[in-house]
Formats: sequence, C-alpha cells, structure tokens
Amino acid sequence: MMQNPYETYKRQSVMTMTGGDMVNLLFETAIKRLNEGLLCLERKDYEGSNTAFRKAQDIFTHLDVSLDDKYEVSKNLSSLYEFFKYSIVQANVKKNPGPVKDILPLIEELHISFKEADKRARIMRSGT
Repeated sequence: MMQNPYETYKRQSVMTMTGGDMVNLLFETAIKRLNEGLLCLERKDYEGSNTAFRKAQDIFTHLDVSLDDKYEVSKNLSSLYEFFKYSIVQANVKKNPGPVKDILPLIEELHISFKEADKRARIMRSGT
C-alpha cells in the first residue's frame, strides 16, 4: 500500500521536532482551533464549533499531562490549562463565544512567552 507523501513528511517532521518546536506548534494549533470554533459559533455551525473546541481542549489536556511536576511553574501552568479547558467547555456548552474570547489573549501571550523562552534556550545551548 502506497502512503501519501505529504502524510509521510508531516509524520517525520513531528517526530524530529524539539520539545520547544512541539509546544509552539501545539499553541499555534490551539489558537487556530479556538478561532475556528468562534467562527463556527458565529455561523451557528454548532457541530463545527464543537469539533474545533474539543480539539483545542485536547491540546491543553496534552500540554497539562506533559508537564514535569518537579518544577513549581508546572503547577501554575496546570491550573492555567485547566482554566482554559473550563472556559472552552463553557463556550461550547452555552454556545457563547465570551469565555473563549476572554482566554484567547492569555493563550496568545503565553504562546509568545514560550516562543521567547525556547529562543533563549537555543541561544544558551549554542553558546552564542
């Protein structure tokens, strides 16, 4: 059976990512899914919004379970991820975009912080 070359490339790309690359991709995808869910809500496409919001929830669940408990910041991030998931559920159940609109700026800010931290860590590792 012949595999789709794009799917093979995508799978290999994910498997060779650094941890920082993966976190950045997860945040980018979560933001994309939340915006998609908001657009679907606006169009009254409740099935589409449900799918998009559930995918975003899954991303925050993955980020949460991937945390290393030996670091204090992990507890804070876990609480934040739980808050994000709760807000997404509220928007999804109530078909109200407000909770997602409230958390999107926080998620975007956290994404920027992770990107900056990853950039600094790469510089430190390279010694420049």
